[in-house]
Amino acid sequence: MGIQGPITGGKHGWAFGKPLLDLTARGYVEQEFFLSGDAVTYRPVPGSEWGRDGLWHAEPKGTMPFKTRLLVYRPTDAKAFNGTVVMCWNNVTAGYELFHGESPEILGGGYAYVAASVQRAGVHGFPVAPQGLTAWDPQRYGELSIPSDEGSYDIFAQVGRAVGPNRDRSGVDPLAGLQVKNVIAIGASQSAGRLATYVNAIHPLGRVFDGFMLQIYFGAGAPLEGDRILVPSERPRLFRGVNVIRALDVPAMIVNSELEAIACYRVRQPDTDRFVTWESAGTTHVAAQTQVVRNKKYEREFGVQPVLAQSMNRIALTPYYDAALHALERWVDGGDPPPSQPLIEFSGDKPEVVRDQHGIAKGGIRLPQADAPVATNSSIPVSPDYPGSLRGSNTPFGAAKLTALYGTQAGYLAQFDAAAQRAVRAGVMLARDVGPLLEEAAAEYRRSYAAAV
Repeated sequence: MGIQGPITGGKHGWAFGKPLLDLTARGYVEQEFFLSGDAVTYRPVPGSEWGRDGLWHAEPKGTMPFKTRLLVYRPTDAKAFNGTVVMCWNNVTAGYELFHGESPEILGGGYAYVAASVQRAGVHGFPVAPQGLTAWDPQRYGELSIPSDEGSYDIFAQVGRAVGPNRDRSGVDPLAGLQVKNVIAIGASQSAGRLATYVNAIHPLGRVFDGFMLQIYFGAGAPLEGDRILVPSERPRLFRGVNVIRALDVPAMIVNSELEAIACYRVRQPDTDRFVTWESAGTTHVAAQTQVVRNKKYEREFGVQPVLAQSMNRIALTPYYDAALHALERWVDGGDPPPSQPLIEFSGDKPEVVRDQHGIAKGGIRLPQADAPVATNSSIPVSPDYPGSLRGSNTPFGAAKLTALYGTQAGYLAQFDAAAQRAVRAGVMLARDVGPLLEEAAAEYRRSYAAAV
């Protein structure tokens, strides 16, 4: 295994997917590195059953050469480092890489963040109109190569070892000498499915990571063999919610919105001293706030500004994820597990989400936008297409309903603040997010008040 870097230059002069904000002003440095070597490929052990229990058994099948990149954000001052590396399995469903390591918890909490390119589509793109790294900047990334996703699991492990506490520091050190205690692996959506397979089949072969967080996870692991990327709309309904996460020797969390709670309903598993599930009512896979950031990055990278769907769900997930990471980091470091939370209520044989008089899901984690609403936010899509199925919906209440519920904007903000404080006490929101969310809530109230109903 060889590491090169920091990598600079290229056609664009910056690393693909880098933050929009100024990391230097926040006490962070961003650097990119290349990692090359041979990746082990795996197959199911002949005769073993890959069933719902997650007790999957894999064995080495062969090896493949690879060369990939890792993008690192780390505190400039080593004294500001909290000892934890958050390592992301970059999402490639779109045919280019999606990741987000510039949240308030990461930058304010002193974490190091590593975005790992481990799948073929992220490096090479899709065959038609490729947008992967090698097509986007052949000068910078042209030598990168991942022949097949079959190598992705070991590439991920190799990146984890390269930034972990026992990494080889005789050559290039991506973390510049930081004293790492723990590495937490995270993956969202498509990457959560890949990470589920890593947890169930690869982690038992040798520990690399000290904790796992599967975000917006549809309840189904990815295959060990083959390159097909299964997006949620293409998965047969039976394929969703087909396996649980096996009992581990390290902490693991599933952090879902309302949408994935529906998919995972049939494979819910009880919280333990090594596993916790969170489900948030009123939320969905992609919120408007996330889409705004993605659109700005897309415009910077590709020169096109995508259209923002105004009717999509407007409950931001980043504060929710930050609270979960805050809890998981302390758990991994020897603290108590995150508090168990209520799960979303379902009824019927299908089953269906139980909704209140405002159309908002009952049960689950009550973020303030769901507990003191100005609109019906839900996972119910406004369009049947694949993007629409992930974006959910937002239906403003309008002036008459807002006045009946809250009287005035000041009355509403008082109730929102009370709901936010309840979320902070429950451990599902951080105190640092209350102020910014109150400002957003005031804007959402005015938006809803002005809406034609």
